Amino acid sequence: MAREMLRCESADIDRLVEAGLPYEYRSGERYFDPNDLYNLGMYSNRSTTQPELAFRMLFRFTTRPLDDLLRPKTWDFRVRFECTECAGAAPWHFEEPDVVRFGGSVADVTRPAVSAGSAEFSAKVTTTGARTPIVSPVLRRLTRDYLEAGYRWQMIPVPMQADYEQVHALGATSCIAASLFLAEQFRAAGYRAEAKRGWFCGVLGGALDLPHACVEVEDDDGTYRTVDIAKAQLAARLSPDTGDFQELCLGSIYNKVIPSTASGNAPFGRHECGSQVPIRVHADIRAVRSS
Repeated sequence: MAREMLRCESADIDRLVEAGLPYEYRSGERYFDPNDLYNLGMYSNRSTTQPELAFRMLFRFTTRPLDDLLRPKTWDFRVRFECTECAGAAPWHFEEPDVVRFGGSVADVTRPAVSAGSAEFSAKVTTTGARTPIVSPVLRRLTRDYLEAGYRWQMIPVPMQADYEQVHALGATSCIAASLFLAEQFRAAGYRAEAKRGWFCGVLGGALDLPHACVEVEDDDGTYRTVDIAKAQLAARLSPDTGDFQELCLGSIYNKVIPSTASGNAPFGRHECGSQVPIRVHADIRAVRSS
């Protein structure tokens, strides 16, 4: 896995281990944390690693005209829940898509019934985009200060992301860590703000499950706006030609994100069976082609 992800030879992996790449033995084989491998590849500057190639492919839309991101788009939205240490049949709770207040819609909803082990939520979710740039100069300054702070976006385990002080101490950031921190900065400046979780859509036909986080903040004109700080950071790293998309991330909405009712550091769902083990939540979100 390591050689394939980093597109290197065994000798290269040995050198990385000697330099401090952590691993553990499992069944006589070295096992590396996928997050470590992804971050190594992402910042290797080799241009051939899987993370670099995937990043350029996933974010190629940020260099294109924005009109396609502002039109209504419908998604076949399916989320599967797994309670791996289930204590029996019980209701499921899921933080559902929250798109109506942003001009979207949710239809054909199927919610999970009382059950044990696993369940599924499905719906047709329509998102749309709108240009609503931040009005407040204070919010703009705080946002720009964060973008210019030099934190490097990395793949980080979700439980760790909630501790943004620990993440920032490593010189790193993530969508959850950045959103939690920025929401706190906005509140300290006197604004109503909350980090919220959702999903980034249209990725490899739904094959990648990409939970996302952003900040919702009440602007000077009384309107709530969305600050998608992580996507602005990643677009800036991809190309200097992504300025229009970066600006869109600072207050506006676009159709490749489905917000949910979950707060920034909260799980997407739970099973009321009494198990103390968090449920696994896997989303499969695929674009519905127009007929």
